Amino acid sequence: MKKTPHVTDEERQLFREAVKGTRQIRQDTISAEFRPVKQKRQLRLERENLGLEHHFSDEFHPHLDSEGPMRYVRADVSKFELKKLRRGDYPPEILLDVHGLSQLQAKAELAALLSACERQHLHVACVMHGIGKHILKERVPAWLAQHPRVRAFHQAPREWGGDSALLVLLDIEE
Repeated sequence: MKKTPHVTDEERQLFREAVKGTRQIRQDTISAEFRPVKQKRQLRLERENLGLEHHFSDEFHPHLDSEGPMRYVRADVSKFELKKLRRGDYPPEILLDVHGLSQLQAKAELAALLSACERQHLHVACVMHGIGKHILKERVPAWLAQHPRVRAFHQAPREWGGDSALLVLLDIEE
């Protein structure tokens, strides 16, 4: 075991003079705090109300065509819906701009958007992911393909963002 050298009175005095005029800082380490079961239940309900109850996996990689514009259609939905999205027959009823956000923030915003569409009975949404380093451009379609309410999505027409956005068709009950 290594022994620490003894600190002399002279060294203590030099230290005190060096730190004179400073103040002690508060400890800023985040400690794990105990939350009662009731509080945990309340937090879960708040997340559900915000639309954050759907968890998107980053490990899931759907089979999406790499050639041509980004597009997806659920197996039980007509491919004609893709054509309607591509032509702009379905104008977006709500817009979400996630470019510039982190993946975690974008995922939460996307879940909240899909939940809001369900609550407000909106059938078509536009998600603007931007281009940048292609991170969100690749992740957003993978997340959308996992959601059970997403019927189809297609790269947006130029007037709604072109290749930096997706038009999303949702399966919302009236």
